[in-house]
Amino acid sequence: MNNIFPPKVYDWCKWIAIVCLPALSSFVVVISKIYGFDVLGSQIAQTITAVATLLGALLGISAIQYNRGNNNADS
Repeated sequence: MNNIFPPKVYDWCKWIAIVCLPALSSFVVVISKIYGFDVLGSQIAQTITAVATLLGALLGISAIQYNRGNNNADS
């Protein structure tokens, strides 16, 4: 069974989803409050969070497919 992501792409996307996007979302919220763009900042942060969630779901599917492939090879 083919994985959604090759291993290097998977690792890179996982780092983006787990570290970068949540940090960017928090940064946008804080900076937007400092400069008085609360509503816009919230909308941007919610969009970033939605992208992170989608990426996390795709990574989860890829991990399940990888694990199923490894379990079948061991049997």
